[in-house]
Amino acid sequence: MALKFHSFFSRTEGSCAEKSENSGRISRISKDEDDAFEDATAETRPLSAVADAFEEVSAVVKDKGLNYDLDLKTFCDACSLVSILFGCLGMAFKFAELEYVSKVSGLAEASESYGTLNNILDFDTQNDTVRTPGSLSRNLRRVRQGLDLIRALFENFLSSGNGCLKDAASTAYAKTCAPYHTWAVRTAVYAGMYGLPTRDQLLLKLNETDESAEREMIRYINASILVIQYIDKLYTSRNISLDW
Repeated sequence: MALKFHSFFSRTEGSCAEKSENSGRISRISKDEDDAFEDATAETRPLSAVADAFEEVSAVVKDKGLNYDLDLKTFCDACSLVSILFGCLGMAFKFAELEYVSKVSGLAEASESYGTLNNILDFDTQNDTVRTPGSLSRNLRRVRQGLDLIRALFENFLSSGNGCLKDAASTAYAKTCAPYHTWAVRTAVYAGMYGLPTRDQLLLKLNETDESAEREMIRYINASILVIQYIDKLYTSRNISLDW
């Protein structure tokens, strides 16, 4: 069922701003890096591109069913666009971004050899390497967590009522990725939350208006849910648990 949220962008960020000021400032991306990022995205709308790509993948899964043998390259092409969203979040999610980009790159390189997502799971299941560090099945599992992190962040952001990115991101990370990260990584991520962009800064990085950002976030949420369910079924249908 498509998710709907009450509009939040017109509300103030007072409570969130006060928390950030009281907590001090963490080192942030330099002005030169911010300017370069804005120049690179000035003529694009990365959030819209991500929503478009995942709606296309989701439409295929919806039409063909969860048992369909999804093309790996098509999947990786859509996932590669999400890395830009991690970049918009700044240093707090730098580790998640680097891990995500690395895993997507590994899957993309394997697309010619394996062809589909099912073939990856078949190969690693037969060789008992599903959970082995560096295996494609493990990489896919980490990519899935990255997709879910962005989905949860958007859901929290839209439903919070105050547009506070720090609260939305902290809760999303705690539920989707923190259980699988070391204490050192978790500590660094939570510390970096205070350096997250404000609502207006995020909109500028995404090159979106208040209304268009809300619309595109909802599109991604709805499309990614089915894609994530598809990935989960690749494991559960082979009696592989999802607690790792």
